[in-house]
Amino acid sequence: MTAKVTLGLVGALLAGPAAMAQMPYQIPYPQPSFPQQSPPLASPVAYAPQTPAYLRDRIQALGASFSGRIGIAVRSVDDGWQTGWHSEELYPQQSVSKLWVAITAMDAVDRGAVRLDDPVTLTRTDLTLFHQPIAAAILNKGAETTTLGRLLNDAITMSDNTCNDRLMRAVGGPSAVRAMIATKGLGAIRFYEGERALQSKIAGLTWSPNFSTGGGFERARNALPLSLRRSLFQRYIDEPYDGAAPAAIVHALARLKRGQLLSPSSTAFLLGTMGHTKTGANRLKGGLEPGWTLSHKTGTGQVLGAVQAGYNDIGVVTAPDGRSYAIAVMIKQTTTPLIVRMNLMNDVVRAVIRQHELDGGNNITL
Repeated sequence: MTAKVTLGLVGALLAGPAAMAQMPYQIPYPQPSFPQQSPPLASPVAYAPQTPAYLRDRIQALGASFSGRIGIAVRSVDDGWQTGWHSEELYPQQSVSKLWVAITAMDAVDRGAVRLDDPVTLTRTDLTLFHQPIAAAILNKGAETTTLGRLLNDAITMSDNTCNDRLMRAVGGPSAVRAMIATKGLGAIRFYEGERALQSKIAGLTWSPNFSTGGGFERARNALPLSLRRSLFQRYIDEPYDGAAPAAIVHALARLKRGQLLSPSSTAFLLGTMGHTKTGANRLKGGLEPGWTLSHKTGTGQVLGAVQAGYNDIGVVTAPDGRSYAIAVMIKQTTTPLIVRMNLMNDVVRAVIRQHELDGGNNITL
């Protein structure tokens, strides 16, 4: 869906259609009117928090040392500074996008549109592909009745694709998720049509129900000419349909942690759910020190040959003293072994913890 944004005359002249086209899901700030007289000689200057030097340099070094296209962003939830490596580019989110579905669902709860204990029945027509643990119960019994709360829990903690897509449809579909991203001003974050539509499009296919079981998707994908698959795969990497900038993600995570996106109860519920994520035990989580906690969401993309498109982990780490940092590590394209990727993610978290220690747990910049 293309977001429709109405600009005032001055905004249109300043931004222009080409600039607006590059930011399809952002809401621009209102454009200022031109002053009728000269401004005062001394104008107030907005405070820009200074990024700590150690962390800034360490993140730059980690990004430069990695063999692959990687984006890193770190933001202090409490102080507002932010640093990164290629953090404004768009990276394939894969299952990271389940977070936006979950926020959309909790926003609907806050508005009274749905309840977490609302019953939902899933049948074979709801099945998706790849990782979908709930499929076993559906196939065994022909249907599975659960709740919206369980769908959200399993989509986040287990990255269940069927639970995610059914939750998405229950709260308004892809358009509702994109509207949430736009309305809350989350920035450079795209959302496609859900897991089964996204994974099919990446492979050059149109979703069919027979893809959901028995290796149907893999057979259809493998039947395509390899040259076509490579071309479509690279196109997705270069311009991902579900692309997001790490910088935008950590800003959104910081706002979530501060309670600026959802009600206090919904914020606590969602961050608590993310704290029980079972996937990616040695990604960001592998870098934690005793007493530190992590609420996170992983994302893992398709592989063609030796290349993987999308290997991610994003979340909020919280120190024993309660101070928090939003982190996003997103690998767009790489052939490096998994242990190298996980070590890089560990090192990003370790760098954040080291900076926290250098600050003495206080609001001090180097």
